[in-house]
Amino acid sequence: DLQICQHRAPTCCTKKMEESYQAAVRRERTQSIQALNFELKYMIVGHITAFQEAFESLLRFAENRTSSLFETAYRPMAKEAAEPVKELFTDISLYILGAETTVESAVLRFFDSLFPLVYSRLINPGITDLSEDYTECLRLTRQDINPFGRYSKNMVTELSKSLWASRMLSQALSLGIEVINTTEHAALTKECSRALVKMQYCPHCQGLTLIRPCVGYCLNVMRGCLASVSELDAQWREFISTLEYLTNEMAASHDLEIALLGIWNSINEAILHAQLNGPQLSATVDKVCGQPKQQEGNLSSASIVPVKEVTETQTFMMAHTSLNNKRREFISYMKRSRTFYASIAERLCDGDLVMRDSSTCWNGEDVV
Repeated sequence: DLQICQHRAPTCCTKKMEESYQAAVRRERTQSIQALNFELKYMIVGHITAFQEAFESLLRFAENRTSSLFETAYRPMAKEAAEPVKELFTDISLYILGAETTVESAVLRFFDSLFPLVYSRLINPGITDLSEDYTECLRLTRQDINPFGRYSKNMVTELSKSLWASRMLSQALSLGIEVINTTEHAALTKECSRALVKMQYCPHCQGLTLIRPCVGYCLNVMRGCLASVSELDAQWREFISTLEYLTNEMAASHDLEIALLGIWNSINEAILHAQLNGPQLSATVDKVCGQPKQQEGNLSSASIVPVKEVTETQTFMMAHTSLNNKRREFISYMKRSRTFYASIAERLCDGDLVMRDSSTCWNGEDVV
């Protein structure tokens, strides 16, 4: 009553043993593919973590630098500006990690929150009435009167260009893991599990427990079993080329590090622009939002303080070098995995599974 290991000679197998063999080959096939995938997956997961750590390090550095701008040059509003600054960098981090948000909405939301502070603490430092209604009116007015000139738009453009490649790379790496996980658990067809039993376990039914499959026979069986997986070859090669393109984009003109480092300068220029145009802004705001309550006495507008370059470049350079090195290491490893799915059958037939350097092997029917 054997279905797979039928043979002319007497056999020590039963139908129940054949079923056990089918369960065994399914388990072994999954384990052998997992073992092959392990190094590749380990490298991708390791680099996702390393990239994220480097991103976070750069973001923290840029955030601290931006906060120090307010503490040194715009002290009257430093405390209140801390929250919008934090929100801006959280939004940037979420964008890089693939959240449904845009750089433009993050930057404009920041400037919406910044304008009431700049207006009431720097342009008109005598204002005492910062009611919710008045603050909201200032926020909405920002969109119409554009107090920060071209600087808010420039910041959107610069960040959008540089963060795009980082966001795409982050999503591409996650996609790579998803593909590998899917191929590990691809279901075996009935024909495939029967062919694997015939190749690996039918010799046992003849008492030939030490005989292993011939190399050519193993390759034929594995290629048949893995046809759907090896079809990924063209897409995998394209995926590696895309990773290479994205890592080059990140390192080239749309440099993430330079853009993040430039945030504090864009904000500083934007605030200076608003202060220089203070009288015109006040006249427009008074028409739209009404005149707020002023403190008694003659308070002059806060003086414009040019900001000196913050000298914390050592930390930044370390994060920058670390990110560049990780990019280079990663892409050179991934290029070596270009043929991963094309050569998967060959790799599974390598090693202990087949008989090498021996005059006898199993061809599916007999010992040859």
